[in-house]
Amino acid sequence: MDLLNISQSRYTTKAYDSSKKIPQEKFEKLLESLRLAPSSINIQPWHFFVIETDEAKQRIAKALVGKYVYNAPKVLESSHTILFCTHKDITDSHLDQLLNQDEISGRFKDDQAKQAQKDTRLGYVDYYRNEKGDIQRWSENQTFIALGQTLFAAGLEGIDATPIGGFDEKIIAEELNLDAKGLIPSVLLALGYRSEKDFNAKLPKSRLNADQVFTRL
Repeated sequence: MDLLNISQSRYTTKAYDSSKKIPQEKFEKLLESLRLAPSSINIQPWHFFVIETDEAKQRIAKALVGKYVYNAPKVLESSHTILFCTHKDITDSHLDQLLNQDEISGRFKDDQAKQAQKDTRLGYVDYYRNEKGDIQRWSENQTFIALGQTLFAAGLEGIDATPIGGFDEKIIAEELNLDAKGLIPSVLLALGYRSEKDFNAKLPKSRLNADQVFTRL
């Protein structure tokens, strides 16, 4: 499938066939694509919880109650679900970890290049934390870039997907002890194969026309 075919055919799945599982090799390929997702200055301000077992799905479903209860079946009947989390703040230890990995990966020709990368990241973090005052928002924007890449990668692999923003953040944070880890829950992504009862699979795709969303300068 090419880019346009995937964009035209993928959709938000509303019901999953719980008997159909993503082959493990294919799922690991999807996770690797997620790991390689781009982010501003390669800041990677995220952590992902991979939900594969029925027990793990039940834990996540605790946050799919009340006004969010309609989302519970998507997680419980999916093959896999991923919880995308974002760091509350960009700590010095995270920056050190990134810089060390850059060095291991061979990205610096000398110490001057390494220092330049360090200074660049520190400059961005200082700007968004102190001048803009919204470093958490900036960080979460990067997490949603990773979500977008994963949605497209799933389409490439013929895997159905459902991004889920409707869940009780407090419950899921308590269940996974996210506060102690310095994380906030950003979005869930259910993955698997659609049920024949999925009404959304039969509906035509609807998007605004090109002249409504593009301004050519």
